[in-house]
Parts: sequence; C-alpha cells; structure tokens
Amino acid sequence: MNIAIIPARGGSKRIPRKNIKEFCGKPMIAYAINAAIESRLFGHIIVSTDDNETCNIATAWGAEVPFTRPNELADDHTTTVPVIAHAIEACKKLGWQFDYVCCIYPGVPLIQIDDIIGSLELLMKVNCGYCFPITEHPSKIQRALRLLSNNRVQPFHPEFETTRTQDLESAYYDAGQFYWGKTNTWLTKKHIHNNGIGYAIPNWRVVDIDTNEDWQHAERIFKSITGHPE
Repeated sequence: MNIAIIPARGGSKRIPRKNIKEFCGKPMIAYAINAAIESRLFGHIIVSTDDNETCNIATAWGAEVPFTRPNELADDHTTTVPVIAHAIEACKKLGWQFDYVCCIYPGVPLIQIDDIIGSLELLMKVNCGYCFPITEHPSKIQRALRLLSNNRVQPFHPEFETTRTQDLESAYYDAGQFYWGKTNTWLTKKHIHNNGIGYAIPNWRVVDIDTNEDWQHAERIFKSITGHPE
C-alpha cells in the first residue's frame, strides 16, 4: 500500500490562508486531494495540519485527518522532511503498513496525475530514496548576473561570459509539486535533493505560488489548459 501526505499548515504569511483560499472555484488544497484520489495509487490520503478549518475542508473533499500536527512542526522554519516523518510515525501507530509515501504540496493546481504515476514507476525502477518532478531553467544559469547597489551588473561566472548559450549545460530546478519516497528513507530524514532522482516536466506548467502575481499567473495557465470560464 502507498499513502499520500499533504502538509497544509494554517499559517501563511505571503498569501493569507493560501491552502484553503478559492482557486478557480475550489479550495486550493482540493486540487492536491483530487489528484491523489484520481491517481488510484493510495490506500490513504492524509492531510497533516494544525488548523481546524483546513481539517474540515480537507475531509469534505475526501482526505483523512487522523491526527493533529504539533505546533513545533507548524512554524515558518519547519522543513518538509520532518513533517512527513512525523506523519508516517502517526500513521504507523494506527497499524497501517505501507512501502511508498508521496508528499503532495497543497498549492499545486497544475499538478498532473500522469506525473504522479510516472514518478512512482521511475522510483520503483531505480535504487534511490526519492523521486520528484524537476524542470529546466528557462535560461542558462552559467550566464546569471549579480545586480550591484549602483545598478551595475556583474556575472556570477565570468568564465562563461563569452561562451555561446547552446554550448552551456542545461540546469534544472525542483518543481515543488510532490515527492515520492520510500517509507524508510523519509523516516531516516535524508535530504531529498541529495538522495533523489528527477522526473522532468515542462516548465510552462510549473508555478511557485508565493505572491498575488504568482496566483494570477497560475490562474491564467489553469484556465488556458482546462477551458475554465473567466
């Protein structure tokens, strides 16, 4: 059996109540829950939260909230791995047995079910702890510029200043949507990026929603690919 764990604390500084704010007709977290349900990969879909309203909305959309996340794991500085490790331990106390755990972030309206399925298949083929979606940087990072106080710019890597972009290696970044991991890997709290493999997805459907501008951009993409009415 596999389980999905959606970490969704109540606090959000940049976009207040982001995880349950309405996005194109649904609470934001509903997209993560629906994707997990429709993938048919999970025996349980868990939401780890410290917030009663988030709990009520999550259960209304088909998730389970069998425990409350402790306050020390719900602040601005808590990282993903300890939150998922805590949730796994709580689920094990319920007597559940599972081999793979997928952490799905709650703010992922552009998530694709095929990516969830494909990432698990890749992880099962490769001897690695985690698998997660990555996407290519839109420009070559070797040509990145530093902005100085006087508005002058300075190359981060001056050795590549005259190198043709087509001759530079492509770079990728974490799409920030979900992470598959073996149960024991989560419990040993290994870092994801140093112990994972990447599942490449197109960068046009990767949006890190941290500002109102990000939110509006994600809505435009969502509407364009789903035909959702304005």
